[in-house]
Parts: sequence; C-alpha cells; structure tokens
Amino acid sequence: MDYSLIFDLALILIVCKTLSIIMKKIAIPQVVGLIIAGLLIGPNVLGVVEKTPELTFFAEIGVLLLMFSAGLETDLKDIKSTGLVSLFVAALGVIAPLGGGYLLYSLFYGFGTVGSPQFLTAIFTGVIMTATSVGITVEVLKEMGKIKSKVGTIILSAAIIDDVIGIVLLAFVSGLKDASINPITVAGKTFAFFVCAIVAGFVIHKIFIWLEKHWDHHVRVPIFALSVCLLFSWAAEEIFGIADITGAFMAGVIISTVKPASEYTDTKININSYMIFTPVFFASIGIKITIGLENLTSKIIIFSVFFALVAMLCKMVGCFAAAKLSKFNTKDSLRIGAGMMARGEVALIVATKGMEAGVFDPVLFTAVIVLIVISSITTPVVLKTLYK
Repeated sequence: MDYSLIFDLALILIVCKTLSIIMKKIAIPQVVGLIIAGLLIGPNVLGVVEKTPELTFFAEIGVLLLMFSAGLETDLKDIKSTGLVSLFVAALGVIAPLGGGYLLYSLFYGFGTVGSPQFLTAIFTGVIMTATSVGITVEVLKEMGKIKSKVGTIILSAAIIDDVIGIVLLAFVSGLKDASINPITVAGKTFAFFVCAIVAGFVIHKIFIWLEKHWDHHVRVPIFALSVCLLFSWAAEEIFGIADITGAFMAGVIISTVKPASEYTDTKININSYMIFTPVFFASIGIKITIGLENLTSKIIIFSVFFALVAMLCKMVGCFAAAKLSKFNTKDSLRIGAGMMARGEVALIVATKGMEAGVFDPVLFTAVIVLIVISSITTPVVLKTLYK
C-alpha cells in the first residue's frame, strides 16, 4: 500500500476545513473554500498533493453521495402541490440560461457548426447555467418566515425540477461527445433509463416500506439505501451510457418517498459524506484544474464576469416571466426570479462532469467559481430587499 494516500487525505481534510471556516466567516459559500484548498495544495501552488487514481476514486464516491443526498431531500409532495406552475417556472428557468450560455460562449469564441466540439462546448456552457442551488435562498426565507409561503414553495419545487432537467441535459450532451453515437440513440437511452428507474422504483419503494416497518431507525436501512445508490449509478453509466450521478440522484428520489426511513438514511449518508468524501471531491476539482498566469488572460477574466451576469439575469428573467404568466403579481414574480439565481454544488458537479467528458474547457472553470461566489452573495441581498 502507498501510505502517501493517507497523508494526502489528512492534508486535504485539514486545509479544507480551515478554509471552509474562513469562507463562512466572510459570508462566502464554504464550497468555494474547499476548491481553493485543492488549488493551494495541488500542482498549481504548493504541489504537495497530486491527482492520483486513489484520490479520483474517493472524489467519485463523494459526488455520488452528494447527488444521492440531494435526491433524498427531494419532496415529491411539494412538487405535486405546486403543480404545473413550478414546472413552468423551472422550464423557463432552464431555457433562458441555456440559450444565454450558448450565445455568450459563441460570441466570445465563435459559432461552431451543429455537432462540432465548439458547438457542444457552447451548449454545455448553457447547461452549467441551468442548475439552481437554493441552500442560501432557503436560509433567507427561513429567517424571514417565508419558507412555507406560496412563493417559497414555488422556488423550492422549481429548483428541484430544474436540477433534474439539468442532470438530464448533462447526460444527453455528454453522450453527444462521441461522434459515433446518434443523438436519437442518446435520447432513447436516456428515456429508457428513466423508464427503468421508475419501474424499479415501485419495487424498491415497497421493499423500503417493509424495511421501515421491521427495522425502524436501524443502520441496515441506510446500508441497503447506499447499495441502491451504487447499483443505480453503475447501471446509468455502464448499461445506459449516461452520467452515474443521474443514477445516484434517481435512487435518492425513489427512497425519499419512504419517510422517516429516507430522513434517517440522509442523516447517516451526510455523516460519511461530510467527514471525508465530499471535501475530497471538491478539493480534487482544485487539484485537477490547471491555472497558470498564461491561462488567466484578460479574455478569460472578462468572460467569467459576463458568465456570472448572464447566468443570473437569464435565470431571473426566465423565472420572472413564467411566474408573471402564471398570474403572480410583479413583486412575487421578482421574488421567485431572485430566489432562483443562486448557484452552488450542482453547477460544480455538472462542470466537472463536462470536463471529464471533454465538452467543457478546464480553463473556463474559473467562470463557474466566479458565478457561485457572486450569485451566493447577491441572491440574499436582492431577496431581502424585495421582501422589505
């Protein structure tokens, strides 16, 4: 055994936790601190930790647990209660950033022919913009006592839906990277996965009801749940050729229908994820990114600023328009749009998967980090102002 791995893990955890505390103190998302930790200890700065197959494996487990937990926290009843309005808000909240991202990249780097690598990168730039992170929005709404309001429910439900749409788009665009694959084939495999997942979900739902009845709050339940997560991830990647995180998320959504088993499972999963796997995942992003002074050109910096602005404005405009068309008043429509602006972990996950699939340039990852920082700081301010 190469014991340098143990040293690398210890160093990653220490630096990640230290920087995440600092980020929290200055009101910046802690996840940014985790990525900066990877940049500091990786080849870019100190060169103490390098990318290895072992770290890559830990990081992959981390992202699967992260998406599994996101699925477990999904409440399908909330989505049903808001019905078509949430779906409409989510749809326009995806279409507007998707188009905005495509145009922004194409204006900076040129319009590519349909199916070309340049075209796919432009589309994927838009896909990254579609993901919403409502963690910060939730905290603001809780603070103001608006979390259970109609506006709060719409924001939460729409965010869940557009994350699902974003993951589907990730699977689809990643599949198109292989020139030998027909787009219809990719769409067919994606559709087949979700059909099979739903069918299997009914069986798994019954099994977990039985487990909940016989082993309430027993550690066996989270173990079986984690097994389902890993099996779904494997099937998504190996059988259907779509992103493994899609399988992990769907597994979480299925088990989320069985309460309190899903809540207990989420607690146990989060312990393992928070302790080691998630920090390694986000730190590995920083370790893998190559940021040299020659890469940080004025064009990249300008692109990053516009990337953040376009992503936030397109999300707000799209969601505002959907809410307005759904008969919400102007102020509530603005609140819904503002609540959907924040970006976080899902955007990072999608961008990372895009780099691995070769449809997103690692140099442009700076833009994603800028988007997360700016949107995370701006969203609470705008939302509180709109509620005054």
